Amino acid sequence: MKTNKSLLKRIINFIDKKIIMPFTRIIVKVAKGFGSSNKSLENWLSRTDTLLFVSLFLAVLVFIILDQRIMVFSNKTAEVLKDQKVETVYNEEAYVVEGLPDVVDITLMGSRSDLFIAKQSSTSKVTVDLSGLKPGTHKVNIEYTEPIGSIDYSVNPSVATVNIYPKVSETKTLTTDLLNQDNLDPKLIIDNVTPEVDRVVIKGTDDKNAVNSLTKVSTVKALVDVEGLSMQDTGTVTLKDVPLKAYDKDGNSLDVEIVPSKISVDLDISSPSKEVPIKIVPKGEVGFGKAISTTQMNESKVTVYGRQSVLEDLQFVPVEVDVEGLKEDREYKLELTKPKGIKSMSLTNVTVRLTLGDATSKDIDNVNIDVRNLNDKYNVQGLSENDIKVSVNVKGVDSVLRQLESDDITAYIDLKDYKPGEYEVSVHVEGTDSRVQYLSKTKRVKIRVVEK
Repeated sequence: MKTNKSLLKRIINFIDKKIIMPFTRIIVKVAKGFGSSNKSLENWLSRTDTLLFVSLFLAVLVFIILDQRIMVFSNKTAEVLKDQKVETVYNEEAYVVEGLPDVVDITLMGSRSDLFIAKQSSTSKVTVDLSGLKPGTHKVNIEYTEPIGSIDYSVNPSVATVNIYPKVSETKTLTTDLLNQDNLDPKLIIDNVTPEVDRVVIKGTDDKNAVNSLTKVSTVKALVDVEGLSMQDTGTVTLKDVPLKAYDKDGNSLDVEIVPSKISVDLDISSPSKEVPIKIVPKGEVGFGKAISTTQMNESKVTVYGRQSVLEDLQFVPVEVDVEGLKEDREYKLELTKPKGIKSMSLTNVTVRLTLGDATSKDIDNVNIDVRNLNDKYNVQGLSENDIKVSVNVKGVDSVLRQLESDDITAYIDLKDYKPGEYEVSVHVEGTDSRVQYLSKTKRVKIRVVEK
């Protein structure tokens, strides 16, 4: 009834707007055009045959319009409703169901008016009734419930083969996985992740043939999204409604029930930093007869951000300067490279200016050889006096070399991965002043590695 009233109201409005009003406007214009002859026009309109003619014309016109409108609403057509969710009726506490599609397509056939009403209906739904079915494999019909009986429909797919399994449960240890760490503010460090529970219950089937069998679950993870955390979030931050997901040994996600399905996770967030000097490291040899006299930088220190353990071992940030063949003073604009383990720095580039002077050289004797990276289980011995001390030739401008002392020079051998035995190893030399070139006059020494 509501539909018929609505259709009738629309037809009446259409006649009033499209016929009566335009026709009245025409009559008024004609009357104004006659001017003083209005009396004659009124007499003409009041005649019986004139009224009959006008009424017949309007009746024919209304019939044609209504007939066209009715044909539009009565012609049968079809429409497809895509991706309609399938609702399943079964005992979710006792069984696990596999094989049902999540969505189906519904093709509706009927008049345009009925299709319009059907699409607006909130009572239509797609259902599969599995109540009463026992564990096993079954073919079931996918039904579409539509309150309008004049509508024909078809479901695609209309039949599904489902597997019903008894539901079991087991307990799994929960781990955490941090998502979007690359988008985290580089000055922030997540020191600790603490979920509100460390064990969860997973529910499903233990049948090994099932796609999402519990026997395939390798890990259950809390997916902690850290994107959006900022410097204001340092301290302990609680993230709520963190989703849980189960995975097999290959990292593929499994569709099993997890209780609880979402949890809260506490994040301990810090922003460790340290201010360290920037050290110029010349690479190559300056032109013949020249040496670096002075070095200048527009910035001498930089604040670095990273884990505390990394910051404790970091003494300076090096900036390498290519001086190969350099014969005159020069200014460089150089990018700072982040040392390993450093996530952010307060500076990204520096300006370096080098001035040259005439080179001289001298030898510094009796520089002790240090040992680096030797396993704590071992000691090292030099096979002779010449294998525990070396002479170092230093090259630079005279004013720099006069200030240089033996304590400013370090000679060392790298014994990483060495085991007990006798070896001949290379000697390395470095110094505190980057303007000086250091060269050990003894290239290799003989040593013995022994157990403590």
